[in-house]
Amino acid sequence: MKKVYVLDTNVLLQDPHAIYSFEDNEVVIPAVVLEEIDSKKRYMDEIGRNARYVSRLLDQYRQKGKLHLGVQLEHGGTLRVELNHKSYQKLQDILVEKTNDNRIIAVALNLLDEFQTKGEHVPVILVSKDALVRVKSEVFGLQAEDFLSDQVIQYSKSYTGYMTVNVEKEKIDLFYSQQYLEIASLSFTQHWYPHQFIVLKDKYGSSSSAIGRISLDKQRVLPLKQHNEEHVWGVKARNVQQKMLIDLLLDDQIPLVTITGKAGTGKTLLSLAAGLLKIEDEHKYQRMLVARPVVPLGKDIGYLPGEKEEKLRPWMQPIFDNLQYLFHTKKAGDLERILAGMNKTIEVEALTYIRGRSIPDQFIIIDEAQNLTKHEAKTILTRVGEGSKLILMGDPEQIDHPYLDESNNGLTYVVEQFKEYAISGHVKLEKGERSQLAQLAAKIL
Repeated sequence: MKKVYVLDTNVLLQDPHAIYSFEDNEVVIPAVVLEEIDSKKRYMDEIGRNARYVSRLLDQYRQKGKLHLGVQLEHGGTLRVELNHKSYQKLQDILVEKTNDNRIIAVALNLLDEFQTKGEHVPVILVSKDALVRVKSEVFGLQAEDFLSDQVIQYSKSYTGYMTVNVEKEKIDLFYSQQYLEIASLSFTQHWYPHQFIVLKDKYGSSSSAIGRISLDKQRVLPLKQHNEEHVWGVKARNVQQKMLIDLLLDDQIPLVTITGKAGTGKTLLSLAAGLLKIEDEHKYQRMLVARPVVPLGKDIGYLPGEKEEKLRPWMQPIFDNLQYLFHTKKAGDLERILAGMNKTIEVEALTYIRGRSIPDQFIIIDEAQNLTKHEAKTILTRVGEGSKLILMGDPEQIDHPYLDESNNGLTYVVEQFKEYAISGHVKLEKGERSQLAQLAAKIL
């Protein structure tokens, strides 16, 4: 049985190709959705780009037929712009205000009522990224769904970068003695990824354990580098996952490192420490570029007073806090004098200003990457020049972008797309190390 899917504006602004996601069913776009898309076309961010794309796409189909009557889609199904079912009579007693959301619900409800009047059992489904729109729809007996085609994977099932394997103590001892372990000897059926970490634990419960990393040919487990026992620019790993992260950050053969984890797990601090070590001590890179999105990415920050540096300071303060810790500054102005004396070796920038640049021979840290869309993540990765190392980090459970969630954001997308490739490594930090209070708050609140 064919179905009718009525699309909310946020579905098209999140994924402009959404009209192709409903197989051979009918896709209906209410006229009010066109009005909302038109109001977003002038935005200079990702939402504006998608609004303009949807506008051009609809104009292409307009040339193939009358949109209000319906046109065929290439991959099956039909597309129609709905003009005739905008009556608000069924909702006006309960939803008094004629908001755009309520008008979209009214269109879907009137379509369903028309089918029922004709005696036709055609399912009408309202598709929206807005939870309250879905709730209100079902109050009126209208079927509603979230748009899930843009999701990469459920975050709870996403790649963590490591796995715990229980083995005999003899194998752990063998790993330490010969400095490797054959994957085949684990007797553990698993699809391994390059640079994936393995925590070996004694299956009989002793305290014996080891940490290893999958080799590029995925045939052996290799030990971590010796630098994990040392301080990295005054910072030492406090838990297993932080040891894994340092191993990735200091490996010059891995140009892309992705990090996920809650606030306080050490993502930013360890990345900055590794960057300073590589730039100041080893001179591997020319400088370090640290950026984070001014949410949403592309939003103009000109309303703040002062020069660009003064405008950026409130958004970049978490970066400066970590730098103050690493440089052990106590007095106001000390950090600024240190950074000025380093001749701009460290550049702290808003992600807004990265577009259009080519960035070679730099240690690049992108904080709060969970607020990036897939397209924005692609834009950043394609800016990376020869000899650079890119660190993408964030907490997919803490997203400020109105059209993103933990399953469809750019950080989750990059983690899943790159896990099969040897040029990247990933680790999910589990344990908070900011303070005992912060760790407890993250756990129970």
